[in-house]
Amino acid sequence: MKTETPNIVKVKIKRIAGHEDIELPAYETKGSSGMDLRAAVKDSVIIKPGEIKFIPTGVAVSIPPGYEGQIRPRSGLALRHGIGMVNSPGTIDSDYRGEIHLVMVNWGQAPFEIKRGDRVAQMVISTVCRAELLEVSTLERTSRGTGGFGHSGVK
Repeated sequence: MKTETPNIVKVKIKRIAGHEDIELPAYETKGSSGMDLRAAVKDSVIIKPGEIKFIPTGVAVSIPPGYEGQIRPRSGLALRHGIGMVNSPGTIDSDYRGEIHLVMVNWGQAPFEIKRGDRVAQMVISTVCRAELLEVSTLERTSRGTGGFGHSGVK
């Protein structure tokens, strides 16, 4: 079986002053889709159940036009502790140059501690298509029609 070379896009990254000790985002395995982002908190942060916290990462990126950074929760933190992101996935647009921050939430039942340098989210670089909207008076019919939320059942 032939192993394919992944698509590579060059993304410039800048450390934010005062966070030079934080490891840059990195793919943890050869097959990882997302690069782990680390917490650049000054002191540890406790997120209580039901609480939302704004967590800095200590990095800013320059993503080329035609791409975006999708910021997603880490599945292990979600499963073990109920830690997620309110705006998941978050989007880093190609023209944004500020520090990446995470809007983290504790949906779990116990307080969760985030320490400096902890891997707390992941960033996936994805292609983006821009739509050209064409206003019409009717849309073509489909078998689904206007069926929405839950219309196809559970089984």
